[in-house]
Amino acid sequence: MHIPDGFLSPQTYLPAYVVAGVAWAWAGRGLRRQLDESTVPRLAMLTALAYGLGLVMLPLPGGTSGHALGVSILALIFGIRLAFIAYTGVLVLQALMFGAGGITALGVNALAIGLVGATVAAQGRRLLIRLGAGDTLSIAVATALSVLLSAALVALVLGIQPLIAHGDDGAPLFFPLGLAITLPAVLLPHVFVAAGEAALTVLVWRYAVRKGWVRG
Repeated sequence: MHIPDGFLSPQTYLPAYVVAGVAWAWAGRGLRRQLDESTVPRLAMLTALAYGLGLVMLPLPGGTSGHALGVSILALIFGIRLAFIAYTGVLVLQALMFGAGGITALGVNALAIGLVGATVAAQGRRLLIRLGAGDTLSIAVATALSVLLSAALVALVLGIQPLIAHGDDGAPLFFPLGLAITLPAVLLPHVFVAAGEAALTVLVWRYAVRKGWVRG
């Protein structure tokens, strides 16, 4: 799902970096108070899991790829801020070490996957619990929605590139495919990714509850 370098116009990634910078500053406030001696090793372990999941990428039509994210696991156990910061680190490492994603696209990827994904997972579960859904159902549905909304945002950003940056002859200067292709090409395969990640997140959540990391 990561957007690589060269796919986004400066008109897209520069404003995204500004917004992401504000979000990183917000997420970093009070970070030291949250990172105690019990939280750090747990966060490191589950961030490593998210990192590994993001490396198992399946090529998809439309110039992108699909993979499980792991950001929902981080958000449900550690909260939105820590999940966003941790997943940004995952994106940086994947971009620098394996070319998964890109540095110019980091702001967009961090916002679409890290911040939006974490927020939908955490807040979605809270809403579903208030509506009477059980723990397993609320986590599964919130995780699936998190993956699908992140995928939709990535597809949207890619699909509007021909409209944002094109030559005098109308030829796209960056990503060449429009929304009619990117939305179905990204979203449809991610329905299956979302289902798989929902199941995985439920299993990890149950493990965390048994270990006393969180309350069920």
